[in-house]
Amino acid sequence: MNRELIEALELVEREKGISKEILVDAIESAISSAYKKDQKGLHNIRVQLDLETGDFHVFTYKMAVLEVEDENSEINLAEAKAIDPRYEEGDMVEFEIFPKEFGRIAAQTAKQVVVQRLREAERTLIYDEFSARVGDIITGVIRRFEQKTVFVDLGRVEAILPPNEQIPGEEYEHGMRIKTYLVDVKKTSKGPQIILSRAKNGLLKRLLELEIPEIQDGIVEIKSVAREPGVRSKVAVYSRFDNVDPVGACVGAKGSRVQMIVRELKGEKIDVIPWHEDTEFFITRAMSPARVTTVHLLPSKKMALVIVPDNQLSLAIGKEGQNARLAARLTGWKIDIKSETQAEESKEEIEALLAEEEEYLSELEVLEEEDYTSAEDSDAEEAEYYDEQDEEYEEEEYEDEEYFEETGEDVTEQFETEEESKKKTKKRAKRRERARDLYDEMEEGLDLFEDIVRDDDGKSAKTPQEETELVFAEEDSSGFTIGQLLADELKEKFNLDPKNKSAVNKEKAQARDSKERGKN
Repeated sequence: MNRELIEALELVEREKGISKEILVDAIESAISSAYKKDQKGLHNIRVQLDLETGDFHVFTYKMAVLEVEDENSEINLAEAKAIDPRYEEGDMVEFEIFPKEFGRIAAQTAKQVVVQRLREAERTLIYDEFSARVGDIITGVIRRFEQKTVFVDLGRVEAILPPNEQIPGEEYEHGMRIKTYLVDVKKTSKGPQIILSRAKNGLLKRLLELEIPEIQDGIVEIKSVAREPGVRSKVAVYSRFDNVDPVGACVGAKGSRVQMIVRELKGEKIDVIPWHEDTEFFITRAMSPARVTTVHLLPSKKMALVIVPDNQLSLAIGKEGQNARLAARLTGWKIDIKSETQAEESKEEIEALLAEEEEYLSELEVLEEEDYTSAEDSDAEEAEYYDEQDEEYEEEEYEDEEYFEETGEDVTEQFETEEESKKKTKKRAKRRERARDLYDEMEEGLDLFEDIVRDDDGKSAKTPQEETELVFAEEDSSGFTIGQLLADELKEKFNLDPKNKSAVNKEKAQARDSKERGKN
């Protein structure tokens, strides 16, 4: 009784999360490989672990043969039938063996195989678990640093936070608990490598989903996010219900909801902007906190010309162009910001751009109309063609119905009878041709036999084989000739006997002489 092994398997299953079936399979394969190395010559080995008692059973397979040449892989058929009478020659016979104690090398081999299989199973479980959580927030504890790379303990595995995925200026301390965004999980020789991030836009989006119930319920939707980690972010939100303010739901009472996210991101400022279908209105809101006078769209270049008051120009551009960059990323349009004075100075240039854009849009509309009209014309022509085909088909059906009313017979049955009569006439014509060919062959055969018999004058006639021998079967040395084929055909059709060939030929010769005398 080896209950300690079963208890150890249950303990590993609880702590590591590896199922007992995987553990048992690993142990069985390990002991099987160790036994093969220890007992050389035995290859067909199967080890089975009894989960109730913890005992091991070893089975081997041998082929049932009449004469045994290799005792390690073959067994006599009589011995196999003694185990089970149903065994036949060539069957694999299974029987249990009781091996001796393993040696030190075999035990070490078994241990290494078990440890390796358990390690692979644990790595597979970790990879499957975290690969399913890519794009989600994971909380971990900082354990160590290597140069600028931060290693975060996630419980069962250690993940890395690379320098390019860290918030600039953020300080990390040993033992500090942080929330990170799971970017990717890679398979390596040392196990799965988990890459985290604190700088991705997805971190801000997931934090908003965690803190704001309206986003979790689907009442408020996040349309786009633009972020410069550690400095400023812009978020465009949209509500599916008119009575729900998306910006107010995200900000919360006195900014309580958004402040939680700001503290998590170490003071990063967050601008929440309402999303709108009107591009001009959306760009105007995206430029906040600056006030916008006019927005001119240039769709052909995917560019927007934004005009702001003179005192709002620096605010619209932002520190080192930060506000303009975030607005462009948020809306997806290139933004060119000009003050009112600059716009007045380059008025002609702006008007030329707008005029060029109007011409482009008008040409685009004309092309769309032409495509639409051509598509309509083609559809109309196709419809007319099918209408004509339908009319012709209806007329044919109508004629068939009139004929049916007059004759009282089904037109389809008439067509079938006509087709049958045509087939019959074709068959008759083929029979006539076949009979005519057969008659010609018969006459030629009689002439051949006449030539064979014509040896009375002392002139040796050539045999049909010498004159017309054509061997059809090249693989058969004997083959057959046309003369032989005709002779067989004559025997079958006219019951000719080789003995009375000369009589038939004489009668034919007399008939031919009489015809010549009548002509003379």
